[in-house]
Amino acid sequence: MKGRNTDRVIIFDTTLRDGEQCPGASMNAREKLEIARQLARLRVDVIEAGFPVISAGDFAAVQEIAREVKGPIIAGLARCVPKDIDAATAAVKPAGKRGRVHVFLATSKIHREFKLGKAKDEIIRLAVEGVRRARSQVEDVEFSPEDASRTEPDFLIDVCRAVVAAGATTVNIPDTVGYAIPDEFGTLIRHLHEGVPEFSDGRAVISVHCHNDLGLAVANSLAAVRNGARQVECTVNGIGERAGNASLEEVVMTLRTRAGSFGGLHTTIDSKEIVKASRLISRLSGLLVQRNKAIVGENAFAHSSGIHQDGILKKRETYEIMDPHDVGWGATELPLTKHSGRHAVAARLKYLGYRLTEEDIAAIFARFKEIGDKKKLVYDDDMAALVEGQIAEVPQTWTLDYLGFTSGNTTIPTATVRLARSGSGKAEATVAQEASTGDGPVHATLRAIDRITGLTGELADYTLRAVSQGKDALGEVAVKVNFGGDEPVSGRGSSTDIVEASARAYLNAVNRHFFTADVRRRRPTAAAGRAEKRSSP
Repeated sequence: MKGRNTDRVIIFDTTLRDGEQCPGASMNAREKLEIARQLARLRVDVIEAGFPVISAGDFAAVQEIAREVKGPIIAGLARCVPKDIDAATAAVKPAGKRGRVHVFLATSKIHREFKLGKAKDEIIRLAVEGVRRARSQVEDVEFSPEDASRTEPDFLIDVCRAVVAAGATTVNIPDTVGYAIPDEFGTLIRHLHEGVPEFSDGRAVISVHCHNDLGLAVANSLAAVRNGARQVECTVNGIGERAGNASLEEVVMTLRTRAGSFGGLHTTIDSKEIVKASRLISRLSGLLVQRNKAIVGENAFAHSSGIHQDGILKKRETYEIMDPHDVGWGATELPLTKHSGRHAVAARLKYLGYRLTEEDIAAIFARFKEIGDKKKLVYDDDMAALVEGQIAEVPQTWTLDYLGFTSGNTTIPTATVRLARSGSGKAEATVAQEASTGDGPVHATLRAIDRITGLTGELADYTLRAVSQGKDALGEVAVKVNFGGDEPVSGRGSSTDIVEASARAYLNAVNRHFFTADVRRRRPTAAAGRAEKRSSP
């Protein structure tokens, strides 16, 4: 990235790292790989694939993305600690020259005094040592002074000069706690741009990483761009810790729609892939997109006012500043039916961009036939839900074998559930059945599942949405369930029957809980390491 002095803004996507740190949004390696492939189709410049030192699972996911995903730079995050840096460099090694190590260390007064207990000169020494260690192993090194927006500006210049001299090719200025406001943040970036010669002559790039605690992440990012920043760190749908990060789609489309106000600055993002990326990440993270979300919300291009509708019919630009087709909105492609064969289904999945094994296709085709028997047409969104259900799978400790229920306004809701439990080794699967009552059919079903599994899950969140169109639309349920652990466990399930979809989602959470517990028993250090993940840019 050296020698950059152009009008292009680099898009650094941290959906798989900072985005995944949103409580309940944890994803498995297969889901992360599928998202990384979509980010590559979106043509982001950099994918921050994870925090490799945190656990063996995080390391393996970053390494697989570095090996399998072509095009973008693949970055791994690391503290200024030798083991972190070594893990990150090893994880991104399969990407070759596209590998980047992103090193961070807090610099603000409050962090120096209360978190690190270190003086300014020691902070600079540690930062330089970390960058040098990373640079000795990879050519592309990024450094982040954590909580930069609350760091003394002149000290920040000293840090930037030191790490650039040590070999950092990008210096990221994080608004870690979302404290900044646009005019002040823009002034800070301009101060750095003028105070560090390498930023103004293109030998190093200023990046920004803004959080949304005051709802200003995108505004702060754009103010930074106007004042010399040439990389923006963001996430699809704006997901991330607390209130989230700067939204990729909002940054990109603002630069495109208001190019004249930004001096012609642009990105290389393929905007037609934005909605597809939004939907994929929403489903795999379990974080639904609000209807009125800019660019990707269902109401983003909806017009209910008669005056607006009349204007749109006469000339679209009267009430639309963007063409919805430019960001990927449009009619669903020709749907499949229950009579469609496996070859047609496989071809459709390939067209939609999924790379699946024969085993995956067989499992998806079986579910496709089940859905096809219940509804006339199976749309692309239905297919996407089936694929995402397949790649979201964890080892199936329990599977749904039978579900029956009765309910009504004068009837006590009752559910009967039969689950199959996978065997161990050559042992055959066992079947267990229970019945329960509840406040409604879903409540009764979940209570019956608890009786069989021996767990007591507390439903922390439950959302239901129609995946596609029509009265027979596939319903997708996302749940977050607390089984007594540190964080809720997420689960997803889909069916044309919302009670069945609820049961499948809850069972997905149950299986995740068992799988996670088993992993922690085998790797006791992983859970402890995950707590460190909360301290990052």
